[in-house]
This record gives sequence, structure tokens and C-alpha cells, in this order.
Amino acid sequence: MSRQSLLPRTAPFGDSERASLDAVLGSATAIQRAWLAGFLAGIDAAGGQPAAAPAAPPKAAEPLTIIYASESGNCEALAGTVAKLARKQGFKPKVIDFADLDLAVLPKAGKLVAIAATWGEGEPPARATHAYNALMGDGAPRLDGVEFAVLALGDTSYAEFCAIGKALDARFEALGGKRAAERADLDLDYETPAAAWIKDTLKALAPAPVAADNVVAVDFARATAAEDEDAEPSREPVVVEVVEHVNLNSSRSDKETIHLALAFEDGAPAYEPGDSLEIYPENDPALVEEILKATGLTGDEALRRSLLAERDITTLSAATVERFVKATGHDEAKRLIESGEVRAWIEGRHLIDLIETYPAALTAEHLGGITRPLPPRAYSIASSRKEVDDEVHLVIAAVRYETHGRARTGVASTHVADRMSDGAKLRVRLKPNRHFRLPADPATDIIMVGPGTGVAPFRAFVQERRAVEATGRSWLFFGDRHFTHDFLYQLEWQEALEDRSLTKIDVAFSRDQPEKLYVQHRIDQHREELVEWLEGGAHLYVCGDAKAMAKDVRVAVENAYAAVKGLSADDAAAAVSALERAGRYQQDVY
Repeated sequence: MSRQSLLPRTAPFGDSERASLDAVLGSATAIQRAWLAGFLAGIDAAGGQPAAAPAAPPKAAEPLTIIYASESGNCEALAGTVAKLARKQGFKPKVIDFADLDLAVLPKAGKLVAIAATWGEGEPPARATHAYNALMGDGAPRLDGVEFAVLALGDTSYAEFCAIGKALDARFEALGGKRAAERADLDLDYETPAAAWIKDTLKALAPAPVAADNVVAVDFARATAAEDEDAEPSREPVVVEVVEHVNLNSSRSDKETIHLALAFEDGAPAYEPGDSLEIYPENDPALVEEILKATGLTGDEALRRSLLAERDITTLSAATVERFVKATGHDEAKRLIESGEVRAWIEGRHLIDLIETYPAALTAEHLGGITRPLPPRAYSIASSRKEVDDEVHLVIAAVRYETHGRARTGVASTHVADRMSDGAKLRVRLKPNRHFRLPADPATDIIMVGPGTGVAPFRAFVQERRAVEATGRSWLFFGDRHFTHDFLYQLEWQEALEDRSLTKIDVAFSRDQPEKLYVQHRIDQHREELVEWLEGGAHLYVCGDAKAMAKDVRVAVENAYAAVKGLSADDAAAAVSALERAGRYQQDVY
């Protein structure tokens, strides 16, 4: 969108001069414009000559260090927002990924903003682990004189909600830092409260007012350029059409994995292999009806629409139960909280269980307050634009299970599997991931570990490398349950082997033999060759389950280094950490 011109065409300047002035003034703050007005008035008062230089040199812009620990990219995006707004307020921000953090910079930071996500059950994002552990260790530097503020992102469906942000906040204070703003602990619907927190925090960190004759040095051109550099693809959702909906598993499989091809009416967004696409799903209509029936609100059509497409009606957290008690005053539910057993009780249960177990008079307003907004679900893109043009392909496994005598389903996965077909419309949004990228040099070897739907980005990798005629070797480790029923994209991998866009593939089908076999076992079997590839400069990528698979693969790679290079366990772990810091061990896990 073009910026409206500030200067009228009748202003006594040429077109190019007026454009230059608009570019400067359009990005300037009120303080900067006031300073400029005073400066020009001073020139006029001096008879048209520039005023004498002030006795004191211009005051430099206030430095601000912004560090972020991000798994899915949300914290990284917020860090960029902080930097952008900070520049406009006279700060000189520096943004640092925890993966690249040297703890020695923190004591010199002066003013520090930390934005951190919590992964799984209270763990730091994988890329942040090394620096986070060092910060929590005995060798961490003192932060005396440093003003800090922490923004924590998490998910209330996990017991250790925002644990990493809370730990950082406490650690900075323990190391002598001074808290400039109270920490905010935000759930999945973080965007609005995060914007308010950023605004208040920058105000709290702003330097004290200076004397009127002090001058703050502001590089208007640099600020404008920096904002241009920070520009990101649009995050607005768009509506796409399903053009292909295929179950990749055989009819005899106990799994259902959907290959979903989506067409964009105005052209696919400029995605890269490694990026994700967020789907805005709808809840199961049958579950919505159960909730409406249990609350006696079946006649409320507005509520039905809201529960179907806007509210999260599956997630049940301790916070949900607390909001329920606050809304209803239910004594038994209150005792559940007071007993300390609420976290154990909610395990494997959904909102419907709470409503049926503790009947209470609920209104539409109560349900709106008890539930949180229904968040989009992100899926790794399984295609390259160089091969599929204006489409995006996804690989989505339908989630179905049973707990506490009730059948459960994944919100987005069964929306796609059960209620989508060719021609259906779906709202989606691109989610870039610059930390899961192919090597810049197509001659670089790559190793890909992606069991199940974790293979999605590697299908995109292979398509991309085929299109650019990459000369580097590629090696895929794939696993699932059964060779005959669950070998996702088997024919495509065979074709890729034939045209050499894939150099080799090793598979592990866990249920085809008495002893379960996983991708980490294949890595162990090929450890000498794996280390040879890595020592030769190969990049290794892991995508899939974070709780077990990713950790087991990490251990397998460390064990390979220990065995092949004759290293101790600590030295082998350090070798793999060095690969990670160099961007040669990348994970996209969930």
C-alpha cells in the first residue's frame, strides 16, 4: 500500500525533492518532527545560516538488545516487531537469536528484552537449548545495571505453561538485573496482548527526558531502510480450493494420511521449501451439538456458529477449569482445583467432559469466556513452487483415539480427512520458517530424517533440488508402521532415485518384524557413512515428533560420532551442538 503524501503538490519543491521529504517525514515520530521544526526555525532565526553546533555532541540513540528463543517462528516475529517500533522511538535495537547468543553481550546490554517460547513439557526451543543451559548454569555473567523485560509464549494445554519465559525472568533478576516491566505470560491467542505489552515495555525502557538543548541523533534514512528490510510476507489468511484429496495409506492400514493439494486463485504465496501453511479448521459439528445439548443452548444459532469456527472446544487446561469455576461457582469443580488433582483429572479430557461432569447453568457469554479462540494448525509444506506452480501440497495424518470412554479426534486433521473433498474451500495462511532451509549451495549434500508425516518438507526439498539440478547428494531416512500399507509417496521416491534427485533412501517399518525398528536404528546401522557425509559438509534435517523421535535421532547421531570418531559422550554431544550452531543440524518438530 502506498503512503499518502504529506506535502501538497503546491509545495515549493520539485517532484523528486517532495518525494524525498515525504520518505523522511512519513517515517518520523512526533518527537523527530518537532525537533526538525525547531531546527529549521533556528536556521531562520540565524538569518538563513545553519545554527552553530551545540556545545555538547548529539546524544546517541539508546541501545536495546532483543533476544528471542523461538520454535515455530512466533517469538522471532515478535522480536522483529519490537525492533521496528523501538527504532521509531529513538532506540538502536539489536536482535539476537538464542541460537547465536554469546552470553558475554548481556552484561553490556543496558536494556534487554527477551521473548521466549516454551516447548513441550517445559523445555526451551531446540535451537535455544545450548545458550539457555549456559545462562542457567554457574558460569552465567552478572547483569548488574541491566534493565530487562520478558515476554513469554506458551500453551495452557501444557502443565508447564510459559515455563521458559518464567525461568528467564527469575534468572535475570537473580543475576542482578532490574525488571523494567512485568512479565507477560501469553497463550496461543497472543497477538493482541503482545502488542499492548510491547508498547508499554518500550515506554518503560525509554530513557529519562533530557534537557531541551540536548540533541538526539536520528538516522532517518537508516530507520526507513531497516523497516524495509524487516518487511515480511502478508500474514492475512486467504481462501483456497482443494484440488486433490487422496489417502496415501492402503485400505488395510490402521492409519489415514491425506495428501492435500490446494490451489490459490491469485497465485500461491512466495513460499520456500521448509515453510509451513496454517489451516483455519472448523470443529466437529457433532461435538458442537453435544456441547449445546449439555448446556441447554441448542436454540442459539449465533453460539453454534461461534463454537463451530471460532472457539477452541477441545483443549481442556487447568486455566479452563478455573474460568469455569469463576463463571459458575460450581463447588465440586472448585474442590477439584483446591485438591491439587485438576491436572491429573484433565489429562485426556475435553471441554464436554467438564460440562457433563460438573453440570451448571451456562450462558453463551460463559462459554465465550471459558474457551479460548480456535487457533490455526500449521503443517509443513510438501511441495516446491518450481514443480507445482500455484499450488501448495500438505500431508496430514487423521488423529483418532479414545480416552475415558469417549472417541476423540484431532480438530484440523479430521476436518480435512472427513469434511474436505475436491472443490472444498479452506482458509489458510503462510508461516515462513527461515531456520529450516536448504543449503544456499546446491552442491552441498543433505541428509533428511522424516518418519510419517515428517517426510513432508523433504518431498519439497527433493522437488526443489530436482528443479535447480542440484549436484549435491541427498539421503532420506523414512519410517512408518508397515511397508505395504504406509510407505508414503513410495512411487515418487523410486522415481527420484532413478533421476538422481534422491541419492539413497533407508526405511524403517516398525511393525513388519517382531522387534520394532525406527529411523534411529537405521542411522545407527549406517553411522560410519553418516559421519563421513557430515564431516564432508553435509546438512542434516529432522522433521516430525518432538517428544520421542527427534530426541532419539539426536542421541543416535551423537552415538555415531562417539563410535566413529572415538569421542566421549560429552565431546560427541558437543560435536553435534557445533553442527547445530553452524546451521547444519536443523529441526522442524512438533
